[in-house]
Amino acid sequence: MAFSPEKRAGTFSGIIFVAIFAAAATFIAGLPPVKALGLSPLVIGIVMGIFYANTLHNKLPPAWETGITFSAKKILRFAIVLYGFRITFQQIGEVGLEGFLVSLIMLSTTFILGTWLGHKVFGMDKDTSMLTAAGASVCGAAAVLATEPVLKAEEHKTAIAVSMVVLFGTISMFLYPVLYTAIFEQASGFLHMTAREFGIYVGGTIHEVAQVVAVPASIPNASAEMANSAVIVKMTRVIMIAPMLIVLGLYLSYTAKKEGGLAGEVKLVIPWFAVYFIGVAGFNSLHLVPENIVNLINEVDTFLLTMAMTALGMGTRFSKFKGLGLAPIYTALAMFSWLVIGGFIITKLICNTF
Repeated sequence: MAFSPEKRAGTFSGIIFVAIFAAAATFIAGLPPVKALGLSPLVIGIVMGIFYANTLHNKLPPAWETGITFSAKKILRFAIVLYGFRITFQQIGEVGLEGFLVSLIMLSTTFILGTWLGHKVFGMDKDTSMLTAAGASVCGAAAVLATEPVLKAEEHKTAIAVSMVVLFGTISMFLYPVLYTAIFEQASGFLHMTAREFGIYVGGTIHEVAQVVAVPASIPNASAEMANSAVIVKMTRVIMIAPMLIVLGLYLSYTAKKEGGLAGEVKLVIPWFAVYFIGVAGFNSLHLVPENIVNLINEVDTFLLTMAMTALGMGTRFSKFKGLGLAPIYTALAMFSWLVIGGFIITKLICNTF
């Protein structure tokens, strides 16, 4: 046990150690040049953790490892539950059926496509394929973090998935404003996109919440409708992570039985933290907590997520990446292509239908 009498001191020391790294990541993310790139503290935290793991790891007292593991597992789940304070069901209702359908279709198709391509075509293991697909289909690094406990995946697999989110999410931030100003805004017919349609497209296809916010902000004279549609559709995708994880848990249980496990030996994997996440979002929808308190909770939650990401980075060794080659990049590139091209087509068809 992490907090047994003989391990308690080391666990607390490890947690404090991770918190110091997370505080540094938060400070760096707030610097204007870094903030302009849309890099969240979560991404910076895992980079710092990985750097530490592959340079100074041997200097860490072994007793502190329990604190790092606690941050990567327990603090992570608590932070995902608190993530529900960022969402209300009213926000989801505001985007209407179009935004909901775009979110649902892009999430499910991207996750299935990424998992299948990664595992069956490019030869990655199932965990890495699913983690990479989760990051692209839902909400970037936070989705990878939320999926990791369900799969019980190793830290280095999570790091691979997050690195793909960073790479292609950053490309999206620069590509989408160019697409809108050079093509969608000027074109006529099917290629033309209104501000609202483009907002739904951005929210339904870009990886990270911060990147979704950055895209309309990068477009000269972008309307509030574009920005609002993008963020609300993105938050719709975020809340869908809970039912996705529950379905994934059912799928893992089914496949375990199918592959020879006895009914009594195979446990149904239900990610209860995902259920609690929906409960918190529902509670937040009642607006019982003052806005300033909700904002404070969200700031604390971002820090806890940064701690979890940093701790995962600290468990990542480059030696574990051997044998993967370019498979993660090929998989992420295929999903990125589907999000950009397929997402445009899906958005236009749905917006023209409803």
